[in-house]
Amino acid sequence: MKKIVILGGGTAGTMMANKLRNALERDEWDITIVDQFRTHYYQPGFLFIPFGIYHERDVKKPKSSFFPVGVNVLYTGIDKVDADNKKVLLEGGKVLFYDFLIIATGTKTCPEETPGLKEQLWYKDIFDFYTIEGALALQKHFKSWQGGKLVMAITEIPYKCPVAPLEFVFLAEEFFTKKGIRDKVDITIVTPMAGVFTKPIATKMLSELLVEKNINVVADFYIERIDNEKKALVSYDEREVPFDTLTIVPVNMGDKMVERSGLGDDLNFVFTNKHTLQQRDHEEIFVIGDAANLPTSKAGSVAHFASEILFDNLMNAIEGRPLTAHFDGHANCYIETGYGKGALIDFNYDTEPLPGTFPLPGIGPFGLLKNTKINHYGKIMFRWIYWHLLLKGKELPVEAEMTMAGKKRVTF
Repeated sequence: MKKIVILGGGTAGTMMANKLRNALERDEWDITIVDQFRTHYYQPGFLFIPFGIYHERDVKKPKSSFFPVGVNVLYTGIDKVDADNKKVLLEGGKVLFYDFLIIATGTKTCPEETPGLKEQLWYKDIFDFYTIEGALALQKHFKSWQGGKLVMAITEIPYKCPVAPLEFVFLAEEFFTKKGIRDKVDITIVTPMAGVFTKPIATKMLSELLVEKNINVVADFYIERIDNEKKALVSYDEREVPFDTLTIVPVNMGDKMVERSGLGDDLNFVFTNKHTLQQRDHEEIFVIGDAANLPTSKAGSVAHFASEILFDNLMNAIEGRPLTAHFDGHANCYIETGYGKGALIDFNYDTEPLPGTFPLPGIGPFGLLKNTKINHYGKIMFRWIYWHLLLKGKELPVEAEMTMAGKKRVTF
């Protein structure tokens, strides 16, 4: 019997397990998924927890609820991949051999990588919202916080869900306005990028919205350390940004298994062919989701679109055909902007976010780079879609390849 091993039981790994189990004969293909954690978190929901919109129960379910019948599940840590001998070494000494391997080990926050971050102010005046622990601690903090300098900072690129820090400051502005203390809260977003997004057209639209909401932007700020005594961010060129409450995106890194296996870059993201989704040096290894070093967003939509391409290419590989499926870096992200409205961006490797309508040209119902209520509803509906359709590998009415239909070219 031939074997497929999937490393990681998060969004990407679960989607692939469902797609492959539905397609491959059980008496011919043995599929095993490996993950050390038993709880699946809906990570986009972490953003809403600090403001009391979501609670912990809204974002967590057992992973076993989404793994298909007929897939072996091992809850254990991964030591390393021995790619030359096509085997995976697990913690405790167990060895899994494979014909094909899918790496879907994701990315995680590493606050210890920034000097001063995880010290005496951690989860007292400094928080992340990219973990359930950080989001819950920040929710508790905001219940009694009476104002001051609120800073949302990004340490380094890349990181999960690039628009989440923007969504955070938009929701914070609404939260403190409704709480009646907006005049006592100074909100600043600090980024190493030249603007609030990586592409100019989206940056222009989002920057105008920040100005409208009186949210400050400090760009080109590369955090060297956190000064706990002065309560300040300090950059490599010794600039400082003071804070009373700091919300931060810590350095993101891939799984340490990648480093031990010699398969990735210095941040432990796996070297990946950006079109075929094969690991750069081993054609029987495929990579999906945040674990890959693709030049596109680390976001659930990317994992979803890539899963369709990876599935087609893996089936091609199984049947000895050329890998004809081509991933274009498609990403699609709703952006919560507060007060029941949202924006939407749709882009890929070559095309930046453009204005227009989505998914139907001229009809929508969603507006690209527009701040509308229907976009907000799209974001809210996605949680149901995530639990009931996306994780189970179901077909969604959005093509994996980005289309220019409905988009408008813009020049400055």
